[in-house]
Amino acid sequence: MDVQAGRTVPDGGWGWVVVAAVAVINMTNQSILSVFGLLFEGQLRMHEDTFTAALITNLNSLALNFSGLFIGPAIKSFKPRNVAATGCLLVSIGLTLCSFATESWHFIVGYSFFVGFGLGLISPSTFMAINSYFSSKRGRAVGVSLAGAGVGQVFIPHMVRYFLENYGFRSAVLAMAALSLTGLLGAIFLRPLNPLVSHNNHKHLTLIADKEDKKQSKDLQAIIVLPAQTNNALKPAELKEDSSMCSKMGHRLAQAMDLELLKDIVFWSIIVGMALVYTATINFTLVFPNFLKHTAGFDSKSVATCMSVVAGADIVFRLLLPCITDRLRIPYRVVFLLGIVGLLVARLLLVQTTSLPLIIAMSVQVGMTKSATVINNNLTISAYCRSEKLAGGLGLSMIAKGIIVIIVGQLLGWVRDYSKSYVICLYAQSVVLLLVVVVWTPEIYYRYRKQKHHTSKSMETTYMPTEQGEPLNSRA
Repeated sequence: MDVQAGRTVPDGGWGWVVVAAVAVINMTNQSILSVFGLLFEGQLRMHEDTFTAALITNLNSLALNFSGLFIGPAIKSFKPRNVAATGCLLVSIGLTLCSFATESWHFIVGYSFFVGFGLGLISPSTFMAINSYFSSKRGRAVGVSLAGAGVGQVFIPHMVRYFLENYGFRSAVLAMAALSLTGLLGAIFLRPLNPLVSHNNHKHLTLIADKEDKKQSKDLQAIIVLPAQTNNALKPAELKEDSSMCSKMGHRLAQAMDLELLKDIVFWSIIVGMALVYTATINFTLVFPNFLKHTAGFDSKSVATCMSVVAGADIVFRLLLPCITDRLRIPYRVVFLLGIVGLLVARLLLVQTTSLPLIIAMSVQVGMTKSATVINNNLTISAYCRSEKLAGGLGLSMIAKGIIVIIVGQLLGWVRDYSKSYVICLYAQSVVLLLVVVVWTPEIYYRYRKQKHHTSKSMETTYMPTEQGEPLNSRA
């Protein structure tokens, strides 16, 4: 679906410069999430207390996703470039605060809220910047920009390990804070394609206020003209008008957030399923380094190597997968589902071995299939929602992720602490992924059969006059 209907989309040109700029921003900011376990393991004593670490990462995701409540007005009012730059600054400030942290609540303030909120500003603003320049090549552009985060996941674990071993925790976190500031260089190139004239929030609020002032002035004139004896009779009417005004404001809010999408059960299935996969992925990123270190018995160099292998496979398939799926015309949601199945199989095989070659092979599969879910996340929403409902659909999807990650994510952390086993925690993640597969597969198959039946029926209707011996253009 072309979200930019009615506008000239170059499908390239300066858009590729924007893609490169977004890749730089993702490389220096979004990839920081992948090294949380490696960076904060010693300070948070994650091997002893997974619950606190899970709380910090889940609150981070909560802040990141609930920024979707007001990210739309922010982008419209201040442009994607300024919003992305603000996000980079907040990430850097949050990491700087974490470098001086001594208590768990210090990490919650610095990492959960500052870093989470900053990343929440970066992700949709950079997506909107790319979205305005591309139509048919949008999948490839998104894949290339997200590959920047994968590039960061390749070298940042080694950078973190180097600073931790040679300079200590504080220097390592400050180095990450300085690295996130380089995203400001990328934000400079996020030039908007056209001025954003679709909606002016300040003007809209001013018009609403003017309308209410006019209504109040008319009511005041009516009260002055009418006799004083009728003042008591006006009170029920005024209460009715106040109720009507609240109803109108609620209706406007529902329209602004596109809440009517929640009437669609398929949309619920999409956003909840993607939120569950998102939660399982975050939890895997948290426990994977510790699984390799404490269950498989690897040293820090081998752990960093496995994490880099995951990131390397992720990069390659973020670049290749959109080209393949666009050529074969595979629906975005089907690709997402295949990615879930791949992640499920990789987890089940990963917990069965401690052999380095086999774990590296499974790391490759994790990276490959993870790319399918990351690339097709927003694309799945854009394929299902109409263009005018896309912004609301993306916002509701972010809110669903924020709610589910704090509930299911904390449950997965509790499973790890209660069982004291990373293997059981990976099995719990597999159950979450299996639930999505079980719910999505029959529905996608049913919709496919229904669409195929509708297509064949339309073809029969088209060829019916010819089968009866009557020419199709007999009235011509």
